[in-house]
Amino acid sequence: MKKSLVALAVLAASGAAMAQSSVTLYGIADVWLGSVKAETGGVSTSSTQMVNGGVSTSRWGMKGTEDLGGGLKAVFNYETAVGVDDGASTGFSRQAWVGFAGDFGTVKFGKTGTAFDNVSGAQDAVFNSDLSPGVAPSGFAGTGVFRSFNDAAGKTNNNIHYQAPSMSGFGGAFSYALAEDANNVPAGAKTITAFNVTYAGGPVAGYVSYQKEDINTNANDVSYVNFGGSYNLGVAKPKLTYGKVSHTANTADGSTTEWTVGVDVPVSAALTVSAGYAKSTDNAASAGAGVGEVQRSGFGLAGAYTLSKRTFLYGGMKKVTLDNGTAADTKVTAYAVGVQHNF
Repeated sequence: MKKSLVALAVLAASGAAMAQSSVTLYGIADVWLGSVKAETGGVSTSSTQMVNGGVSTSRWGMKGTEDLGGGLKAVFNYETAVGVDDGASTGFSRQAWVGFAGDFGTVKFGKTGTAFDNVSGAQDAVFNSDLSPGVAPSGFAGTGVFRSFNDAAGKTNNNIHYQAPSMSGFGGAFSYALAEDANNVPAGAKTITAFNVTYAGGPVAGYVSYQKEDINTNANDVSYVNFGGSYNLGVAKPKLTYGKVSHTANTADGSTTEWTVGVDVPVSAALTVSAGYAKSTDNAASAGAGVGEVQRSGFGLAGAYTLSKRTFLYGGMKKVTLDNGTAADTKVTAYAVGVQHNF
């Protein structure tokens, strides 16, 4: 009888603990089909492609919380990228962290995005997708105009990340990724320091972000500064992003300036059309001896049509020109249609 009472007490305590904990399975399946044509020095190539992750990286993950009492929670997240086109997976290479959350905000320890990566592309038109002229997707190799979107470290190992709570529309985050190179210095190991400050209130949204990548084998540490903003007019939402890269490609005097402008237009409750133009310039020091100044520019146009709360179709085109200094220029034109489902 006593054993039965003890067992019931254990079950009751277990049930109470389970009621205060939750684990959620989630994911995104995103793929597009399209054609890409590239021309360099009068020689052109073209291909038809099916590419994973046109608007968002396809993924699945698990996240959970446990109520520790007093407003404090333990939190975790495991997330892996999945290739919808080929079924390939990368392990939990997107996120794998554990931490604490409360009124003070959220602290994460493990692999997660930097504070710079958290807001990168947030004010990019054309849905910050593969059809955005600023983005360099796997299907359009070498066609990304905006260096900050494409070169800055995103999901990083050994990261300490703090997300502050939102106050009067303002928010912010800070992250520091360890190089772990004290005893055995690996080539290319680097510490990554980043922060962001965000604002969202009424029709206005914007951010400023910074990231420095301190490489232990190179004195010229690359750093990125971004500003982004948008204003919702109801009939349209203009967007602007400006970026500055210092020590581009880890060169002493290298620098890059970059900007992108665009607009989202809600045609109906289900359909949104977006267009954008992007341009960036590497100075001669960034491009290398004898190459001269390098410029990239392009525009994109796309539409997204909502089928349900979890599924939408998208499609459009983009054209990018790469002015390669003294080398032959490259022009890339791409057309794509895709689908994204969230679960």
